[in-house]
Amino acid sequence: MKRHIQYSTIAIALLCTFTACKKDYQDPSGPSSEGAYSSPTTLANVAVGLQTWYSKNRESLLYTTVTSGSLLVGETFVTNPGNTDEAQIGAGGSKILTTNVVVTGMWNVSNKIRYEADSVLRRTAAIVEDKSFASGLIAYTTIFKALAIGVQANFWEQVPENTSTPVLSSGGVKFVPAKQGYIMAVAALDNAISTVTATPIGSSFLANIPKNVDIINTLYALKARYALCAGDYAAAISAADKVDLNVISTLSFNPQITNPIFALVTATNNIYNVVDSTMGLPVPIQPDLADKRIPFYIARPAKPRFNINGFFAGNLTAVPIYLPGEMLLIKAESYARQHDIVNGLLYLNKVVTKTASGDIYGVGASLPPVTAATEAELLTLIYKHRRIELFMNGQELEDSRRFGRPVAERKRNYFPYPFVERNDNPNTPDDPAF
Repeated sequence: MKRHIQYSTIAIALLCTFTACKKDYQDPSGPSSEGAYSSPTTLANVAVGLQTWYSKNRESLLYTTVTSGSLLVGETFVTNPGNTDEAQIGAGGSKILTTNVVVTGMWNVSNKIRYEADSVLRRTAAIVEDKSFASGLIAYTTIFKALAIGVQANFWEQVPENTSTPVLSSGGVKFVPAKQGYIMAVAALDNAISTVTATPIGSSFLANIPKNVDIINTLYALKARYALCAGDYAAAISAADKVDLNVISTLSFNPQITNPIFALVTATNNIYNVVDSTMGLPVPIQPDLADKRIPFYIARPAKPRFNINGFFAGNLTAVPIYLPGEMLLIKAESYARQHDIVNGLLYLNKVVTKTASGDIYGVGASLPPVTAATEAELLTLIYKHRRIELFMNGQELEDSRRFGRPVAERKRNYFPYPFVERNDNPNTPDDPAF
């Protein structure tokens, strides 16, 4: 069957130009590399471009992570097998080829964001006339650098150690284990937090960026997320405690840059759709049908049909960078993994009993409190409610591995490394068996 929705020209170009080993990202029709970094304002423009790379079109990390995460754990299914790249991910295992466009696009764009972020960060020291501008630039840029590293650690067993162009004798960019990738992301966020603590972000910088991202809260929220994945539970709790749960921080859209999941998936029903109200969870941990998060995330315009809803319900629907419920669940899990069942259950029930009116985005289960007699029971409940609260959030695969869920509940542990990486970089690790 012929694919009905084609990848844009820019996505094809990505396949040819973006690898961890060869860093030639310059647009020949645009300014020279140094011209793009010639002033504080142009540096800010490059930083804003990172948000665009993260969220625009089918090659964006927003599209590729939500698509991959939801298909790999069975939250969604492919509706049109003519979309061969998504169909490969939906089938999983060895069906996912090293030339898969969704997988390769995720790899390339995450490398692109890391490379451009590092290019900006290296030049912030030269901004001597307005340190508050430099502080904001470091913090905002680091958000997208950390997200890109986190995406790679989520979907690949090993991640590039850096984005610098290697000398020929080095033989290519080296890789580190995914857990080290999460540690790298936390270190970058810690540097940004220290910077803005010492020098608050200036209004001169804020005037140059979109208003949708709350920088300070997002730095702490991402630190909490990645510290949890790295196994640093005390740091995860400390960072989550600093996030104001009543502040919005989102990827926003406009008529030129629209919500890619809505535009390509929800509106067309031509690539994939949600399975049903089970949200892809196995029988023992499926949602209570009274859970109000089900209709928030899943529309049911006509039985037995289910449609994507929530943060992918419209062209201009903003997508949160993190959810208040995620911060509560990070604390619940971190306490549970430190054998503190009382506090773990306390924070889990803050999510379970939360109402839509009590959540800034309207995500609320409105259920009675749950109980757990053992640490294992508590962790199973936390996993269940992470999958419901963070439905189609892109973190499902990491969660499934971290909680030691049966392999049968996911279609791969990690992605294979794209052919373009292996072709250019002799340090590319072997593909995982599953």
